[in-house]
Amino acid sequence: MPINSELPLLGMVAAALVVAFLVALIATPVVKSLAFKVGAVDVPKDNRRMHDHPIPRMGGLAIYLGFLLSVLLFLDLNAQMRGMLLGATIIVVLGIFDDIYALGAKLKFLIQIGAALVAVLSGNVIETLSNPNVFSSNLYWDLGWLSIPVTVLWIVAITNAVNLIDGLDGLACGVSTISSMTLLVIALVVSEGDVALLMAALAGGCIGFLPYNMNPAKIFMGDTGSTFLGYILAVVSVNGLFKFYTIISFAVPFLMLGLPIFDTCFAFIRRIAHGQSPMHADRSHVHHRLIDMGFNQKQAVAVLYIISGILGLSAVVLTTSGPVKAMLLLMALCFAGAIAGHIFLSNNRKDMEKGKASEEQPEESPEEEQK
Repeated sequence: MPINSELPLLGMVAAALVVAFLVALIATPVVKSLAFKVGAVDVPKDNRRMHDHPIPRMGGLAIYLGFLLSVLLFLDLNAQMRGMLLGATIIVVLGIFDDIYALGAKLKFLIQIGAALVAVLSGNVIETLSNPNVFSSNLYWDLGWLSIPVTVLWIVAITNAVNLIDGLDGLACGVSTISSMTLLVIALVVSEGDVALLMAALAGGCIGFLPYNMNPAKIFMGDTGSTFLGYILAVVSVNGLFKFYTIISFAVPFLMLGLPIFDTCFAFIRRIAHGQSPMHADRSHVHHRLIDMGFNQKQAVAVLYIISGILGLSAVVLTTSGPVKAMLLLMALCFAGAIAGHIFLSNNRKDMEKGKASEEQPEESPEEEQK
């Protein structure tokens, strides 16, 4: 029986966040021990890995447990939510097996499609899209029979997009926290209480896990966590954003999930341009590029948090104040961020050059010092 008695919505949102936070915080050390026992350990074998010693993964199980308990406590489960939770459970079980046994890409892809279909057949469907062409008299696109494949494509794409940015300590978890908080604020603005509670539970689970996942990470979320977060964000955005039949609703999910979407798109384009498979793993994601530019892990993650925050804030402004103000805000913040990044990077390069120069300078022998 959900706890939805006399508490106001904001109180329930806060309570849902705190419950998920505490469960994830307490469960993570237990999951860490379990990961070692079942062999869910990430051993660095190539230069794409940013760590140099074995670290347990499967930490996403703690986020899932916090989210699930909070949802069961604070929400009435309709058919759509039951389908979403069933699909999410399939994704988590798949992630656990992948973290232990390293499953093949085709098998994972097929099971992800199945999990997406579970959500879609439960009513989580993108039936109508707002027309981004402001000059058209037709304000909406009715997808008709395309609604099912389009929704499945969206869910599977976002599930994998979040997984692909899980390359630095705390990155995917932090970006997912920002995305869920963005959707939480938007849901409160448009009076979507269920969406707000779902996102509060997801954010709470992520925040409870983050202390163990920040650099230097004590545990990774693994595919168990990254695909679960992507799946939930994708399915909830179907109900929380695409269903608002306004001109601006088309852009909001792409801003909210901007970093994983754009990074994945550029990765696929880059690989195809080089004659490689789009699924070919490489070291050219945005977080790898920041590391190669001289940022350390904490700095690179902070930069990507800021970018996600800018995109999320723009999505909120777009919802509350309209497209013109959102565009002006996005341009101003991007301009300020570009200047700050240029200054920081210039100083960082100078420090690196000074360090190299001091290393190359020959040390004087004791005899030369006495002369």
